[in-house]
Amino acid sequence: MDPLFFIPVAIMLALVPGPNNFCALNNGIRQGIGMAMLATFGRVAAFAIFLTVSAVGLGAMLLASETAFNAVKWIGAAYLFYLGWHAWRSREFSGVDLVDGSEAAVVRPKSARALAMQEFLLGITNPKAIMLFAAIFPQFINPAQPAAHQFLVLGSIYLCAEFVSSAVYSACGKQIRRWIKTSRGVARLNKATGGFFIGAGALLLAARN
Repeated sequence: MDPLFFIPVAIMLALVPGPNNFCALNNGIRQGIGMAMLATFGRVAAFAIFLTVSAVGLGAMLLASETAFNAVKWIGAAYLFYLGWHAWRSREFSGVDLVDGSEAAVVRPKSARALAMQEFLLGITNPKAIMLFAAIFPQFINPAQPAAHQFLVLGSIYLCAEFVSSAVYSACGKQIRRWIKTSRGVARLNKATGGFFIGAGALLLAARN
């Protein structure tokens, strides 16, 4: 298969809503597109690990192991619950002027390294990523050609698609930021953020191998 045909498929897969894309949306709201894009390197690092695992055949073993799959699932869900609980209770927001005269608890913006680590943890603890690379990805591999080279080419295309996805979601986040003008809006945003992460954690627990 010509790798060019994989590009639109990779972009569509990367754009599917999930914890990492919501993280990019959230980073776009709170930190801006530039910081959100830098944070994407954390996600890409996690997915590069999964690509390598799948290339050497260990991905299929992880999918076949209910214990390994469930371990990753529970760790990922716990982290999502933690992020959700923290966001739900938060009154913090940075870099916005509120028109109602009230003040949100302003905190120092997170560093690019901290945001990248958050993206990495969300990616590396998502068993659906294992399913993508171990079950779906090999369908685009031509068995008549060297598999390693194809994994490298297709994997590079997919990782680039993740940057495209992050740019789209963070740009949407920047637009949402413009609507946050009051302390009530800040509170609603934080609760919405927390609710999504908690909901994502619940969906992750419901995922089956």
